[in-house]
Amino acid sequence: MSEKIRAVMVGCGGICGAWFGSSSVQELVEVVGLVDINRQSAEARAKEFAFDNAIIGTDLATVLTTTNPDVVFNCTIPDAHFEVTMTALRHGCHVLVEKPLADTMENARAMVDAAQQAGKIFAVIQNRRYDPHIRRLRAFLDAGIIGKITTVHCRFLLNMYFGDDNFRTVMPHVLIHDMAIHTFDAARFLTRAIPLSVYCQEWNPSDSKYQRDVSAAAIFEMSNGIIYTYQGSWCPKGLNTSWESAWHIIGERGSAFWDGAEFRAEALDDTGKMVEMLIPEIDLDDYRIFHDGNILEFLTCIRSGETPETIGSDNIHSLAMVLSAIDSSKAGKKIEINI
Repeated sequence: MSEKIRAVMVGCGGICGAWFGSSSVQELVEVVGLVDINRQSAEARAKEFAFDNAIIGTDLATVLTTTNPDVVFNCTIPDAHFEVTMTALRHGCHVLVEKPLADTMENARAMVDAAQQAGKIFAVIQNRRYDPHIRRLRAFLDAGIIGKITTVHCRFLLNMYFGDDNFRTVMPHVLIHDMAIHTFDAARFLTRAIPLSVYCQEWNPSDSKYQRDVSAAAIFEMSNGIIYTYQGSWCPKGLNTSWESAWHIIGERGSAFWDGAEFRAEALDDTGKMVEMLIPEIDLDDYRIFHDGNILEFLTCIRSGETPETIGSDNIHSLAMVLSAIDSSKAGKKIEINI
């Protein structure tokens, strides 16, 4: 492998700007190819980020054969994740894909299996795991101050409307399918648990500008005896939460709260009295956040042979929460979650 990791970007729409703006990409990556079904989009990105020597194309296999890259950055729409990832793996490339991992569980399983057989890393962007605040909260939970976690309540309430011509306005299951992957993955991250079952109900409030269900409530049974509840909406009127949600985590000895900024905790002391507890700050030296941190870990693991936190074989559990919640809502009943 050359001094810099050679990469081809597939899908040159708006989201790939967050990748190319990453200092990790700028320092460690040589972008040798850009692929998009709209050639003009790829050409525009090459010009914007001064990828003067990058091969531009509309056919991934051709560009991969020409450039022989180490990795493929998959920024396509979810319906295209499978084809792009499988093509990249067949050409001997590691793959980092935008969330969600896949459009179906069948495709997710196939990609995970193919990556394992090829001996390549297949990981997903779950950039909110690299928020230093959520890292701080998990360190506190891991310390056992509130005891074994029994229950997690989470509220995601943001009055967001993206416009009449935005795909989300007519998208079915828009909150769960488009946004909840972040929150569900955060629940797994905080609890170190995997989902076992879900009951979910979706609805569209009378004052909503969306054409499909834009609010949802779900109850997940998780491993380790944990119950996780989710309440979400894209159209609340007032008292919005942060993008990171508002979390109330209950343990056998106390509780912790985080709303994206503020932390609070109470737990039993040695005398059995409920007292306020400090959630300590964590060392953030050289810590990179969101997309930058996620991409850096992926690139570092390519060199070291280690496994990134967002490896597909683990993240498939987060995807299963999304797709099973939708299945439950459509069926009107509790759904067992099987990977």
